[in-house]
Amino acid sequence: MTPEKATATAPERGAGQAPETPGATLPLRERKKLRTRQALIDTALELFGEHGFDGVTLDRLCEAVEVSKRTFFRAFTSKEDVAMAPTQDLWAMFLEVLESRPPGDGRLMAVLEETLAEAIDRMPADGWAERALASRRLAARTPSMDAHGLAFCERTTREAVSTVSRRFVLDGPPAGAGLRARLAVDMLVAAFHQAMDGWVAQPSGHTRADLARRLRAACAELPGALAATVEPRRG
Repeated sequence: MTPEKATATAPERGAGQAPETPGATLPLRERKKLRTRQALIDTALELFGEHGFDGVTLDRLCEAVEVSKRTFFRAFTSKEDVAMAPTQDLWAMFLEVLESRPPGDGRLMAVLEETLAEAIDRMPADGWAERALASRRLAARTPSMDAHGLAFCERTTREAVSTVSRRFVLDGPPAGAGLRARLAVDMLVAAFHQAMDGWVAQPSGHTRADLARRLRAACAELPGALAATVEPRRG
């Protein structure tokens, strides 16, 4: 299998460098919006964790944060949306990094892996890992969150494929470039899900760095999975 080539290089930020404080350079009004959004996420995850997703109404959540439902819907589309905000924010950052990568050459899967690893590194150090953990544990017992997550994943995948196709030139027959880009993003998503599942299941060490380590380990298995052969099991 010939490796794909894409125009991208390693990011200029050093690995492990602390991300900038979200909204630090924004106007006061925008910073207030971000604070309200974060308060809704934190309170939602706390209430859902204590009383279950279905045990907390939107009215109760808004009352706890002292905001109107109108304010809530400026930031989120639903209870599922606010409950899944930590991982959705990660993938929004992935798309942002993918869009702004400087030009260069490299294998497409490596480009995607490095982009997602950088997105993880850019997540806020002050509690994002804990919020992501709470969100994923909640989703595991909330069917409506899983359905919401699938729809979000498909939208994000399509946008990522569009960005790859627009910004990068893949080797191989041009007619199949879109399909190769889609399969590459799908493989990245699958590797991330495996990494996230293992990260959530571990008893401790729920850090951004460990999630990135698990992502890299899962991505490292992709070539072997594609090349693996099988034979009937005997005995």
